[in-house]
Amino acid sequence: MNRQFEPLLRAASRPFLRGGIYPWQFARWKLRLDPVFHSLLRTGCLPDRGRLVDVGCGQGVLLGLLIAARECYRRGEWPPGWAPPPLNLELHGLERRRDRVWVARRALRDGAHIERCDVREAVFPRCSAIAALDLLLYLEPGAQQDLLERAAAALEPGGLLLLREADAAAGFAYRVTRWGARLSAMGSGGIWPQIHCRSAAEWATLLEALGFSVATAEPMSEGTPFANVLFIARKT
Repeated sequence: MNRQFEPLLRAASRPFLRGGIYPWQFARWKLRLDPVFHSLLRTGCLPDRGRLVDVGCGQGVLLGLLIAARECYRRGEWPPGWAPPPLNLELHGLERRRDRVWVARRALRDGAHIERCDVREAVFPRCSAIAALDLLLYLEPGAQQDLLERAAAALEPGGLLLLREADAAAGFAYRVTRWGARLSAMGSGGIWPQIHCRSAAEWATLLEALGFSVATAEPMSEGTPFANVLFIARKT
């Protein structure tokens, strides 16, 4: 992790103390170890305006990071060379689990709207960007396609889709990812989940068939043993 990210990490994780020690520690280590958060801010791929919908937002780590990024940028505490964060983007999270919704609402307060719902059935609000990070692998293939269809329907023309999923063609690293996803679900109080993944090429083909143009498909597991790929796609 870039040292320039450290002050922002602390600012983003601190509000989760309102939900208890575990949510705070989870946010700290998630932001520190997962390269996707650093990448999204450094590259400035998110739109500045409109609405971002974080599908399966969990306790709201991504949304909390974006709130902290605004505050740091406005105070002049921003890493040199980084793109400005989205300053006028409305933040909206969707999450099924009651305990995670409770933590997200306590931590983020009025900085983001957190809706409790089952993302397999939810109607997504009209938006300019959708994030779905490490979510679809827990859904069956038909449900994966259905969720992406609803995402395409909700996005404005030219809207951004950020999708991170495991690459099933990545051999041993994929097997580590699959076991990690199962253990993560069990550790969060869930049941032993079935995992449904596709190769990176198959994910890209599915997105294009649903009307997305895939700008990049970037490995997003640096510093970890996993086989994740971040797809940055736009609704055509």
